[in-house]
Amino acid sequence: MPEKSSAFDERSARHILAVEDDPDLLRLIRRELESAGFEVWACPTAEEALESVARRGLPHLALVDILLPGMDGMTFARKLHEWSDLPIVMLTSVDEEETVVRAIDSFAEDYIRKPFKPREMVARVERVCRRMGSFAYTLQPVIRVDDHLAIDFAHQKAAVDGRPVPLTSTETKLLFVLMRNAGRVVATDFLLRRLWPSDEVFEDTLRVHVHRLRSKIEPEPSRPRYVVTERGSGYRFPPVQT
Repeated sequence: MPEKSSAFDERSARHILAVEDDPDLLRLIRRELESAGFEVWACPTAEEALESVARRGLPHLALVDILLPGMDGMTFARKLHEWSDLPIVMLTSVDEEETVVRAIDSFAEDYIRKPFKPREMVARVERVCRRMGSFAYTLQPVIRVDDHLAIDFAHQKAAVDGRPVPLTSTETKLLFVLMRNAGRVVATDFLLRRLWPSDEVFEDTLRVHVHRLRSKIEPEPSRPRYVVTERGSGYRFPPVQT
């Protein structure tokens, strides 16, 4: 089993995944964000970015160009959001308003039009980070919750008492949202919007996924330790152990 991750420390570096195929612009993005205190994972393609996530774990935010060689930025963002709720800011030189609106409706927290002023980019990234809040656990490739449970988001699996347990995309994303807000009640309506942003899904569907997730990760599914129901409100993941 991996070493236990420490609780989130707001003084620690926030990790930004920057995906941009223009090498000069990618260097500028990295320089400006690092000057603002971020740690930047710079990737020229979506394919390399996916490999980086699998190797390093999830960042706190992704800054993604829409027009990338190979896999485009929209496809890349959708892939990430199949199993996580990672905040994404899109970089675009596309003048079509419909493209930007579709990105905002589907997954993006914000967008930045090229050419942009570096200070504006940093300000927008900072604003999204503040709005989304701090992830309760340090974002390592494998996050150790306690002696019983560890989560590997990028590979969509858990380790339960050292035994590998595959998770569905929805179960992984549900855990991501709950663990990001560990110790706080996450409202049912909020979970429905974050898990299925483009679909009309009702509370019964969420209950089914919660039941299946509990059957995989809970020592006693009928007495949940991790995905706790707060009646009339939503669900809560236990606070970080320090």
